[in-house]
Amino acid sequence: QRGEEHQYMSPEDEWDRDLLLDPAWEKQQRKTFTAWCNSHLRKAGTQIENIEDDFRNGLKLMLLLEVISGERLPKPDKGKMRFHKIANVNKALDFICSKGVKLVSIGAEEIVDGNTKMTLGMIWTIILRFAIQDISVEETSAKEGLLLWCQRKTAPYRNVNVQNFHISWKDGLALCALIHRHRPDLIDYSKLRKDDPIGNLNTAFEVAEKYLDIPKMLDAEDIVNTPKPDEKAIMTYVSCFYHAFAGAEQAETAANRICKVLAVNQENEKLMEEYEKLASELLEWIRKTIPWLENRMAEQQMRAMQQKLEDFRDYRRIHKPPRVQEKCQLEINFNTLQTKLRLSNRPAFMPSEGKMVSDIANAWKGLEQVEKGYEEWLLTEIRRLERLDHLAEKFKQKCSLHQSWTSGKEELLSMKDYESASLMEIRALMRKHEAFESDLAAHQDRVEQIAAIAQELNELDYHDASSVNARCQGICDQWDNLGTLTQKRRDSLERVEKLWETIDQLYLEFAKRAAPFNNWMDGAMEDLQDMFIVHSTEEIHSLITAHDQFKATLPEADKERMATMGIQSEIVKIAQTYGIKLSGVNPYTNLSPQDITNKWEAVKHLVPLRDQMLQEEVARQQANERLRRQFAAQANIIGPWIQTKMEEIGHVSVDIAGSLEEQMNNLKQYEQNIINYKCNIDKLEGDHQLSQESLIFDNKHTNYTMEHIRVGWEQLLTTIARTINEVENQILTRDAKGISQEQLNEFRASFNHFDRKRNGMMDPDDFRACLISMGYDLGEVEFARIMTLVDSNNTGVVTFQAFIDFMTRETAETDTADQVMASFKILASDKAYITVDELRRELPAEQAEYCISRMTRYIGADGPAGALDYISFSSALYGESDL
Repeated sequence: QRGEEHQYMSPEDEWDRDLLLDPAWEKQQRKTFTAWCNSHLRKAGTQIENIEDDFRNGLKLMLLLEVISGERLPKPDKGKMRFHKIANVNKALDFICSKGVKLVSIGAEEIVDGNTKMTLGMIWTIILRFAIQDISVEETSAKEGLLLWCQRKTAPYRNVNVQNFHISWKDGLALCALIHRHRPDLIDYSKLRKDDPIGNLNTAFEVAEKYLDIPKMLDAEDIVNTPKPDEKAIMTYVSCFYHAFAGAEQAETAANRICKVLAVNQENEKLMEEYEKLASELLEWIRKTIPWLENRMAEQQMRAMQQKLEDFRDYRRIHKPPRVQEKCQLEINFNTLQTKLRLSNRPAFMPSEGKMVSDIANAWKGLEQVEKGYEEWLLTEIRRLERLDHLAEKFKQKCSLHQSWTSGKEELLSMKDYESASLMEIRALMRKHEAFESDLAAHQDRVEQIAAIAQELNELDYHDASSVNARCQGICDQWDNLGTLTQKRRDSLERVEKLWETIDQLYLEFAKRAAPFNNWMDGAMEDLQDMFIVHSTEEIHSLITAHDQFKATLPEADKERMATMGIQSEIVKIAQTYGIKLSGVNPYTNLSPQDITNKWEAVKHLVPLRDQMLQEEVARQQANERLRRQFAAQANIIGPWIQTKMEEIGHVSVDIAGSLEEQMNNLKQYEQNIINYKCNIDKLEGDHQLSQESLIFDNKHTNYTMEHIRVGWEQLLTTIARTINEVENQILTRDAKGISQEQLNEFRASFNHFDRKRNGMMDPDDFRACLISMGYDLGEVEFARIMTLVDSNNTGVVTFQAFIDFMTRETAETDTADQVMASFKILASDKAYITVDELRRELPAEQAEYCISRMTRYIGADGPAGALDYISFSSALYGESDL
């Protein structure tokens, strides 16, 4: 550690021993640094030939430092041993460190050993400290100050655009422009050509060496043939021009003041235009978005409604967040603009009609109200379509079963087979018809269920209600026709039933027992294949309970089947006993023992399938419950976290312990923590999407919905941005007004004491008490005047920013109209007017044209044609007249 070190160089200027120096750059640096050192050493009657060899003993290095600093260094060691050389070099390095220079990786041993890279690095450090560091232009210094000085001096020249210290100087025009700006008698700039860089560079080198006592430090060929000339060599050479022309005339200072004032005005106008443009775009987006969200035209298909929901998710996740940022940025820009206008004594900015911050806030509020209703409508429509799809499928299933049963029944009832039948056949036909009537009555419930489902589909506005109604009407008409045909056939059979006496009781009993059992099996098969929709584990467990109850009835049903099949066995036994030849067909029913057996096997086959379906639904509902718990676990952490951060930010904004910069650092850290927390919000969004894709619309495990989290997150982002902006404005006010940190803390303590509601604002009575406590003697008139200053919009409260503005108003150190007039007077050589040529000669092109376009003509008799009135223009800049 060599004395107290001050790092005035930027990190990129530090000399890194591990990096290799470009050969072209090394050549340029060697020549430039050697010439620079000799320009100072010749004052002591000596010079160097080889930069890495001639400084090895430290003697000429110490002499160089004495010449450029004007100070005496410790007496050098005269010996020629290595340790004598190291001691001398260390004395030089110690002197450099005593000047506040941080030497990075440069040691005396490497200089004594003739390390070219380290030697060049040491010389560059000396150049930075003694030739460049002290350069100051406006509010910049060192490298940035030198670059700004070059830009200011070369701005009026064609084909010159200085942006750096390498390629901007390759064509030589920038160097010629610097010389011509200060000594136009030395170079005829109009004869220079951009396509002759070597000629331009040599002209500048020769003129500088001959007339300005600036030695030639560069080779034109090296600069032109190198893709990117060495920045340090260029900076060293250009800094000699700055020191040669350091005694600039007073007009430059005056021009700088005017440029500064005009730059403020131009920047404010640009901010106003940007605000108007951003406000117009945001309002236009809101205007186009609201009709889309107000559209409640429901789709007929579930897929289309789900696409609407997906589009809405894209809007919330992709399209809206940038607009939220724009709205927040708009408010920040507005507050910053008003603060800058107030600090520069400009009138407050009033946006165009309908583009106030309050107008945008109202439009945004309307957007969010419509947005909330749109999401609720989407979810309701999806539930409705889900219910409709379920009912439609159930309707189709029951219609198919019914039509399958009625198929051929009308033809059967219309037959006149009884006209040629025997007595036994007639009796059989009669019994068969009675069995059919029993079967017909048993199917009445199904027809009523079909009609009820069709009515519910109509009430829920099913998109294909016409086809449902047509099919339902066809079934009802067919059912009525079956009733009519059934009655007609009974009448016909009864007319021919005079002598039918013998009936086969066993056939009849079989038919009577088989028909209801068959109907029971049909119903059981229908129930086992019935579709269902549930939304909770409780509902599916209810279905499982019902299914278990059904399975408990199967043993009793099997007994009924065995009894029915026993009747058939009895028929066969009697026929075998009495030698009766059976036709193989039961005259009273179409049901055969094989039909009963087949249906019974089908019922037994459907039972495990139903078990499997129910267990699969149990697994799905359990998965949905896990999704609910997973979402709730995160939401119950994120929700309180957001609330806690809101409270912590509120505490930071009123904390007086520490400087504004410390508050800003704390707020920036909060902001970074909030940004880093965004991944948790995104994960919760993913869980929310999974829940909605699984059609989960309720969650009993948390009171937080995704909408609550989104709104809280957006409020948190807005709050931290606004709080940072308030502290930035306080820093602007403090720096512009010259307030100390202690004064700000005192103001904050007074404000917090009288901010009784702890909401960052004081009522007028509290404000009056605060002023009195600070020593103000207030009458009603004086207090009313002060209130118009701190509450110009008559909101009835005083914010901390307004309080700070009032407390610092009298200590403002800002430019005034009189100061700007005095600066223009210097440029005009004490005349009451200024000419166009004078403006274009003394001011940069952009500021000169700005003044020419806005200054009025001078009307005094002593002015030449085209003279401009800078006095009225200066007053207009500060709102004292119209610009």
